[in-house]
This record gives sequence, structure tokens and C-alpha cells, in this order.
Amino acid sequence: MPRLAFRLLVPSLSILIRCLPAYGQTAAQPLPSHAESTDNDKENKAILEVGGATSWNVSGGAATWAPNLAAEIEPIENWLELELGISPFYTHNSKEWDTDLLFKKPWTLSRKAEFMLGIGPQWVHLKQNGRWTNTIAGEVAGDFMFWPNGKHHFGWFLEPAYDYSFAREHQKSLGISFGLLIGIR
Repeated sequence: MPRLAFRLLVPSLSILIRCLPAYGQTAAQPLPSHAESTDNDKENKAILEVGGATSWNVSGGAATWAPNLAAEIEPIENWLELELGISPFYTHNSKEWDTDLLFKKPWTLSRKAEFMLGIGPQWVHLKQNGRWTNTIAGEVAGDFMFWPNGKHHFGWFLEPAYDYSFAREHQKSLGISFGLLIGIR
């Protein structure tokens, strides 16, 4: 089964990287003159995501809730965004810390809406029955970002995700993260 997951993961990542810019994304523009420069031409250096997350094990088990914190940067404009996030899940019997690094392809839908499709590794640090374990998983996520005023200072996000664990049990889970976006200039 891990071979099948790997065979699916590699072509998916290849397709994601090769995607062409979508409608609404622009090519490089000439630099504005000093008189034209305003607050609007400042790009965010990073975007902070603060909110909540839920996860549900597909093969059984209850849904769990957790706070969620993530930061995004865009090293290659209109082509690649990197997101590093963490969510601590707690139940009466276990503690789980999920840390993920997603490689995302962004598409600008409008001045106020963006969509990103991402894939990447996830590290799961789990304490269950008094024993700590560490596993690696793969994650695929779609990220919807909404900026109410179009200025990318503050907004909100909704990010559904699918996780596949490479541990012995091959746990599969569905989850969703949601919350506030804060643009850092």
C-alpha cells in the first residue's frame, strides 16, 4: 500500500508544479513610478493563519477539534506558496501534535478570492496509552482564502484536507481548518 501511495503522490506533485497560471494571474508588470507607489503595491511578506481545525479518522473514531496556527510565504510569485502549520489535538486518552509543510500552487480567482491546491509531508507526534510515537503522513489540501476588502490585510480561510499515514495501520483522515488570515508586510 505505501508503494501505491508513493506512485500517486509523485505524479500529483509533478502536475501541481507544472500547472500554468490561471486566469486573473498577471505577468510581471513594469515598476510603478515613485508618485504611483502606495500602500496597495506592498505585498505581504507572509500570511498568518489563526483558527481551528477538526480531523476525523475515516476507518472509525470520533472527530477531534484543535486550535490551528500556520504561516505562509510565497517564494515564487503566482507559482509556489509554502505553508508550515501545527495543530495540537487532545482527547481523554491521547494527545496528538500534527505539523505539516505544504507546497501549494496558488490561483487568483478575483481581487477578493484565492484558491490553492497543496501537497506535502506531515509529522504526527502521538501519545496514546502512555506511549509516544512519531509517524510521517502525506497530506493533500485545498485552501480557499477570502479577503473582504481586497487589500489582503485581513481575511478568512477554509482548508479541507486528506491525510494518509505511512505508519503500519495506514490511517486515513479527513479534516478541515478554518479561521482568520493576517497579512504581514
